Amino acid sequence: MSMTVTGISSMATRQILSELASAYQQASGQAVSIESVGGVDAAKRIRAGEPFDLAVLASDALRQLEADGALVAGSIVEIAESPMAMAVRAGAIRPDPLDEAAVRAALANAASIGISTGPSGAHVVKLARDWGLENEIASRIVQAKPGIPVAKLLADGAVEVGFQQLSEMQGAPGIDIVGLLPEALQPKTIFAAAICKAAGHAEAARGFISYLASPATADTKRRHGMTPL
Repeated sequence: MSMTVTGISSMATRQILSELASAYQQASGQAVSIESVGGVDAAKRIRAGEPFDLAVLASDALRQLEADGALVAGSIVEIAESPMAMAVRAGAIRPDPLDEAAVRAALANAASIGISTGPSGAHVVKLARDWGLENEIASRIVQAKPGIPVAKLLADGAVEVGFQQLSEMQGAPGIDIVGLLPEALQPKTIFAAAICKAAGHAEAARGFISYLASPATADTKRRHGMTPL
C-alpha cells in the first residue's frame, strides 16, 4: 500500500503510538504516521481543518471537537486510561507513602510546582482549589510550554515537584518518579481516538483505531504507563 494514514496526537501518547504504528504496519502493510504535539495545539489544528485522518487526545477534548464538527460524529473510541504521577528532581527527598496528605503537603510546601497545559495540569489546579490552596500556590505554579514535558522542568531545576501522566514521565532523565497519585485523587483521564472530518483515508484510519483498542495492544500500553480499557 502506497497510501499513509496520518494522525495527530498529544504528547502523552507519543511513544505508545510510535510503537503501535510500527507494529500495525508490520502486521497489516498499512503505513501510519502520527505527529505528536501539545494537546492544545493539536485541537487547534484539527479545528482548523488540517487534513489528518485521525486524532488521539484526551476523550473530553475529542468530545468538544466532535461537538464543534471537526470530527466524524460517533467515531470516538476509547483506547486507554492514563494515570497521573508525581515526580521530583533526581535525588531529592520524596514523601513515602504518597498518600493524599503527602500530595496536599507537596502542593502547600513546594517552592515551585510544574504542571502541563493538558488535563493533568487542569487536575492539579482543581485539587488546589478543592483544598483551598489555589490562591496560595498560584504564584508558584510553572506551566510547561505545549509539547514540553514537566519532567524537563524538573530535570532543568525550574521546579521542585511536578505532576503529569505517568506515560510522559517514565524513562525521563534527571527525575525520580515518586509514584502514582492515590486512587482517590486520580483524574481518570481517558485517551481516545477518532476520525477527523478532514480525513482523506477514513476507512483505513478506522482500521488502525480498531487495532489501538484491541487486546493485542495491552502490553504496549502497560509498558508505557497506561492502563488498557
